[in-house]
Amino acid sequence: MNKKRIRQTGDVRRAQIKQAVKEILFYEGMHKLTTKNIAARVGISEGTVFKHYASKRAIIDDILSDVKTELVQPLQQIALRKTGADRRLEKHICYHLEYLAQNEGITILLFTEASYQNDLELKQQLDEIFQQLKQGFIRIVEDGIAAGLWNKQVSVRDLASLYMGIPLAMNIEMLLQEETLKEYNYCKNMLDLLLRVLSK
Repeated sequence: MNKKRIRQTGDVRRAQIKQAVKEILFYEGMHKLTTKNIAARVGISEGTVFKHYASKRAIIDDILSDVKTELVQPLQQIALRKTGADRRLEKHICYHLEYLAQNEGITILLFTEASYQNDLELKQQLDEIFQQLKQGFIRIVEDGIAAGLWNKQVSVRDLASLYMGIPLAMNIEMLLQEETLKEYNYCKNMLDLLLRVLSK
């Protein structure tokens, strides 16, 4: 038993702590996001939480780093591919939504924490992520318009703002209507909606 606990340290333990933070926020709310509750959800002591993270903010920073590595960078790579804009658009939105579905609470976590703490540094980092995701989408749509796939009369900036609202709407529906959402193909339906707007 002790050997098993010794192995569950380092990267594995930090991953468990970050997952606990996301689950607490998503299912219980910001007011329950305490180191005591984080420790209880993982099955460790508060001291073990602090062994891996100096503060709750340090956990948030690590989650933010994950978002940049696991979401922002892959979406930037998709946007820059040489494949057709229609294929890139599908991959972009599906990857984006699937990541958020697998990481419940990330969007709510980051924006709630920035607002609740009035953390200007965190707000700036979130704005950078938001703009990078938005610019990737804009690039794909502009490439598609230039290639003659889509309607050049469409306001790309306005459509990008609409697109950036889709993940937040999905997070809200995940929170309020989780069972109903399981039967709803969010990626396909949102892609169809965007393509209807873009159609000539």
